[in-house]
Amino acid sequence: MGDIAGVFTQWIFDVIHSLDKAFGDWGLAIIVFTIIFRIIVSPLMHKQSKSSFQMTKLQPKMKAAQEKYKEDPVRMQEETRKIYAEAKVNPLAGCLPLLLQMPIFFALFYVLRNLKDYIMKIEGAVYVDPSFYNLVPSLTKLPSEAYVEGIGIFIPYLILMVVFAGATFLPMMLQQQGKDSPQRKQMLIMGGIMSIVMVVVGWNMPGGVLLFWGASGLIGLAQTQISMSIFRKRDAAEEAAVVDVKPVEVEVVRKAKKPRPTKKG
Repeated sequence: MGDIAGVFTQWIFDVIHSLDKAFGDWGLAIIVFTIIFRIIVSPLMHKQSKSSFQMTKLQPKMKAAQEKYKEDPVRMQEETRKIYAEAKVNPLAGCLPLLLQMPIFFALFYVLRNLKDYIMKIEGAVYVDPSFYNLVPSLTKLPSEAYVEGIGIFIPYLILMVVFAGATFLPMMLQQQGKDSPQRKQMLIMGGIMSIVMVVVGWNMPGGVLLFWGASGLIGLAQTQISMSIFRKRDAAEEAAVVDVKPVEVEVVRKAKKPRPTKKG
């Protein structure tokens, strides 16, 4: 397992280092790498967005089942699974894009923490601390280290930390649009807590890792909004088509009744 992780980490370094040669900047190379990664996983992201959209539409049924079987938790779980199965929705589908990012996240963390060793392995290479032009002076530096050096140096890392945390909070907030108020409040509180946790975690993360996660989160957010817009337009078109279908009116022509013959007395 360690060998596989080492090979994957080396591959991450090789890809980003080759992009750095093409674009002349490690920060831009990380962003380009993030865009390529997001394009590759875009079908999965689209599927995840579809699952989230369908789950939002299932909320009235879910709420009705919860009210009906609130005294019977076992039956409630059975009905919930039945609703998901009938709609062909996987509630865990939203975790997949996050799980796909985690290996890259940790590999990039290791690369940036040991970047000097990687660079010095290349024959004739001279180590230069990587930066993101003049925006982030060092992608290997931690926000905690930048804070000690002064507020002017720390500000770029603070922005990266905010984006890093926002990339966790914003998707959760947008997914709760249109849902019932109690659940929405609960998820927003959870998202806020996770964002605070992300700020604490980001305090000791290299700037390059924060840049990757922030860029990935913003791109993913844009992908989700595009997918959701497609689903809403598709639903609106289907509803309009149902409304436009009117029953065929058949004109019935009744025959004139013949007068009954009168009896002669």
